[in-house]
Amino acid sequence: MQKRNSICKTREPGIKKINLEVKIGDINFKNPVMNASGTFDFFEYMDFFNVNEMGAFIHKSITLKERKGNPPPRIAEVLGGMINSIGIQNEGVDKFSSFWQENKDFIKTNFIVSIAGTSYAEYEEIVEKLESNSFFSGYEINISCPNIEKGGRSFGQSPKDTYEVVKRIKNKTRKTVIVKLSPFVTDITEIAKKSKEAGADAITVANTIPAIKINLKTKKPSLGNIIGGLSGPVTKPIIMKLIYEIIKKNIKIPIIACGGITNTEDALEYLALGASAVQIGTANFINPLVIKEVIEGLETYLLQQKIYDIMEFIGILKI
Repeated sequence: MQKRNSICKTREPGIKKINLEVKIGDINFKNPVMNASGTFDFFEYMDFFNVNEMGAFIHKSITLKERKGNPPPRIAEVLGGMINSIGIQNEGVDKFSSFWQENKDFIKTNFIVSIAGTSYAEYEEIVEKLESNSFFSGYEINISCPNIEKGGRSFGQSPKDTYEVVKRIKNKTRKTVIVKLSPFVTDITEIAKKSKEAGADAITVANTIPAIKINLKTKKPSLGNIIGGLSGPVTKPIIMKLIYEIIKKNIKIPIIACGGITNTEDALEYLALGASAVQIGTANFINPLVIKEVIEGLETYLLQQKIYDIMEFIGILKI
């Protein structure tokens, strides 16, 4: 908490406004801060701040058909983070489209839809169904799902499968396509490279890290599905290292950093490293105002540094 409050929020009189705008694909973001998929309900968080202040709202992953999700318990707290095993519970693409068609006027920022499938055809069909919704800005492809056509290995663990699913989706849409990479791979640079070759406009680095927790009172796993995804501050150094590897390989594709951001300084570190934008996930459950605070904190920090355009700060890290 002390770290977050270390950045003063007052602006000196007469100082010109900071430009926080970034562009990824065909999307112009008013600022580089957005939520991570599955961690933020648009209408619930409206009670805390104007959620349209975000650079984008990313909806939780949608599948072709309704999914009930994994058995409970679904969340386990660990030191420095949490493990979740929600299982992509959602109402399916048709009900999703119907709901947002009726409520689209509430969205005054970019709306990015996360999509998940278990086959190439499912991804394609989801996009086909969503394409008529002109108020969506783009797609974030969740490739951490099991590929039932390839024995259950996730799309994101195979450069070839990643290329194929991204290519097929790009053939179905002119909207911006972002690929959310899995950190649980041998070489993430190969996945990033194939995403770019297939036409991805950007990559999100990264999804949660597979993990397990044991409940010693019950002598059973803490999660009903046994394995879940680790997120939170503990993952930040790992995700930063993955982003560094991609940048070091000179793979020229915008990166959206996702992992362990709890305050302005965390976001600034990712941006200094070279990320074009950031997603905030687990911290939303701890502090529902964190996204608003980070947006304000970025502006204040840049003012203090006399940097008036965030593009001058992105990638400023000296190595």
